[in-house]
Amino acid sequence: MTSKKTIVILGGGAAGIMTALHLSTLYDVYLVEQKKTLGRKLLVAGKGGFNLTNNAVQDKLVTSYHPFSFLEASLHQFSAQDLRAFLQKIGIDTFVGSSNRVFPVEGVKPVEVLNDLISELTKKGVHILLNHQVVGLNQSSVLLLNESNKEKKLSFDYCVLALGGASWSKTGSNGKWVNLFRSQKIKINTFEPSNCGVNISWSNSFLKSHEGKPLKNIAISVCNFKVKGEALITSYGLEGNAIYPIVKELRLLIKNHEKPILKVDFKPKNSLEDLLKKIKNSKPSQYAKALNLGSHEMALIKQFTSKEEFLDPTSFVKKVKEISILVKSLRSIEESISTVGGVALENLNNDFSLKESPKIYTVGEMVDWDAPTGGFLLQGCFSMAYTVANAINLKLPS
Repeated sequence: MTSKKTIVILGGGAAGIMTALHLSTLYDVYLVEQKKTLGRKLLVAGKGGFNLTNNAVQDKLVTSYHPFSFLEASLHQFSAQDLRAFLQKIGIDTFVGSSNRVFPVEGVKPVEVLNDLISELTKKGVHILLNHQVVGLNQSSVLLLNESNKEKKLSFDYCVLALGGASWSKTGSNGKWVNLFRSQKIKINTFEPSNCGVNISWSNSFLKSHEGKPLKNIAISVCNFKVKGEALITSYGLEGNAIYPIVKELRLLIKNHEKPILKVDFKPKNSLEDLLKKIKNSKPSQYAKALNLGSHEMALIKQFTSKEEFLDPTSFVKKVKEISILVKSLRSIEESISTVGGVALENLNNDFSLKESPKIYTVGEMVDWDAPTGGFLLQGCFSMAYTVANAINLKLPS
């Protein structure tokens, strides 16, 4: 009887766990994690609302990624609907919430979802090695450093790297794995923040009165890219679901030494004409009530409006529809929900194996691709995991 081939997966996050689940029925799978538990970043992400995926129709799902062509085939192979069906089979039911975001059913906590995934790994016989840090890598073996500082070698037939990006380092996602590639012909792009807040110079008086207040039902645009949603006024600037998707555009402007300006529309559902009718015959002191603007919204508009513009109804309404705010910079990588950078796409074959080392695959956030929040990031990781598992199945038929 032929012994099972060995697959070693480095990284116990979303991409690593899903890859192990897809491969465990056919091979001897080792899932190696440097921390004492699996899925730490999943739990941190779940604190803000556990978006497992996004139920967007396929074309909209695909074009939410950058570059979309890189993940297009994977997203078709393992779509959001495929993921939901897969999760249901192992006892994780989901529902579609607002903006097509997909969550575990009400009452189910992120830690319960993670425990169900780990339970499934155990049922399928996956060897889970915790507190193991990778110190060397080549095509024939992986050198591991365990918690008692003893070095050991683990041989593999194929290896899958799911080592994460560089944000939220307390979860183990610190980007230090780039040291493994320094002696190899693998291009690593510098990590940069994505899905993060932005730094803005607020006046002290504005912050004193309005820090922590939300801007609801707004539209924010950068260049020709527009997002509707909410933002939160913070001590440093703005953050929120209307901010994160525009970070990519701001990052490009900063890189090109152009002014990173975002524009805010406080009433995206109303035209200029609509708003002018609402404040017809109103005094400036009555603008807020007539247009249903909060004190913090009025204060923000005033920061970017001259006295003459404020007193003139037409000019004021134009400011309600568009104020331009200069962004000083993006928040740090450490604070970012995700990062761009990592393994350059030119190093990879279509199945995400390394061109220089075809027995080694890379999945998840360690690869240089980008996506907004709202379930897209996890779906990208899950789809990549499926593609890699399928590729290994084709190379190692049972």
